[in-house]
Amino acid sequence: MARIRFELPDTYCFSTELDVRIQNINYAGHVGHDAFISLLHEARIRFLHHIGYTEADVEGYATIISDLAVVYKAQARHRDRLRCDIAVGEFNKYGCDIFYRVTHAQNHTLILEAKTGIVFYNYLENKVTRMPRAFAKAVS
Repeated sequence: MARIRFELPDTYCFSTELDVRIQNINYAGHVGHDAFISLLHEARIRFLHHIGYTEADVEGYATIISDLAVVYKAQARHRDRLRCDIAVGEFNKYGCDIFYRVTHAQNHTLILEAKTGIVFYNYLENKVTRMPRAFAKAVS
């Protein structure tokens, strides 16, 4: 079976911890794939807040997800505390990739590696726009 492959950066610019809640658990007793995407979303929101932005306002533009890749390595269960490390890279004129490395906060077991491509969007003009220079500077 072919697997998605991408390289994670060596260093991360932000970390946050997330608790696995009962609503994140699927019928098999571990965090479901849909819940992991929501947990990554929460981590991304926290990261943007940390650098002074929101998804809806990065120097007047919104961010939208252009792609998503997740490689699962281990399970997480109810009441686990997860650490999510975030890095930014693969810059282009319209956006970049946000990389995630999620581990158990207690024992450092690797749970997943992921990346989301983001592009910047001007909702007034209804089109993709250039990445704001201030954002690129804030994450470099």
